[in-house]
Amino acid sequence: MRNLIAVAFVEPVAEGLEFPRDDWPLHLTLVKFDVVKFDVVKFGAVEPREEAGTEPEPDAPASVDPLAERIATLMADPVTAALGCRLSVDGEAGFGRAGSIPVNLIEPSEELQFLHNELVRIVEQLPGRISTPAYTLEGYRPHVSHHGDKRLQQGDTFALDRIALVDMAPDGGHATRRILKLWTEGPA
Repeated sequence: MRNLIAVAFVEPVAEGLEFPRDDWPLHLTLVKFDVVKFDVVKFGAVEPREEAGTEPEPDAPASVDPLAERIATLMADPVTAALGCRLSVDGEAGFGRAGSIPVNLIEPSEELQFLHNELVRIVEQLPGRISTPAYTLEGYRPHVSHHGDKRLQQGDTFALDRIALVDMAPDGGHATRRILKLWTEGPA
C-alpha cells in the first residue's frame, strides 16, 4: 500500500524535493489516499519487468515509478485546469484533537471545490482508500496549517500555481516526504 497525498503548495518547492515529515512547506491538502498496486491492463500502467538475463535499457531513468506516473496522468487534466486559480485566506481555526492544530481556513471557491471533487473521483476509481473520507466532498474544509511562525494571514491571496503528488513514505520510510510530480503554472 502506498500512502500518497495531493496538495497545493503555498511556498516554492521542486519536483523530487524530499523533506522531513514534521517540516512541510506551507500547503493546502487536496486529497489524501492509500493505493495498492493496480491492474496494469485496466488502468494502462506500465510495470517494470525483471526477467533473468535481461538488462535495463541504458537510457531508462533510474527511478521510474510507474504507479506514481499513472496516478499523475489520471490527475493531470483537472490539476492543469485549476492552475492559476486565486484563493483567499479566511480566519483561523483549530483542527485535530481538541482543536490543537492551528490553521487558516480558505474561503469557499468553486474552482477549488471542483478540483477536490475531481481528484476524489479519480482516487475512488483506484484500488485503495481515501484516508479521511469524512473530510472529502461536502466535508472538505480547505485550510493551510500553521508551521511554527510560518502561516498565512486573513485577507492574503495566493494562486494554485504549485500542485503536487507527494509520497508520504518514500522508499517505505515514514520519516520524510517526497514530491513525485509537480504541476506549475507558466513555463517550466
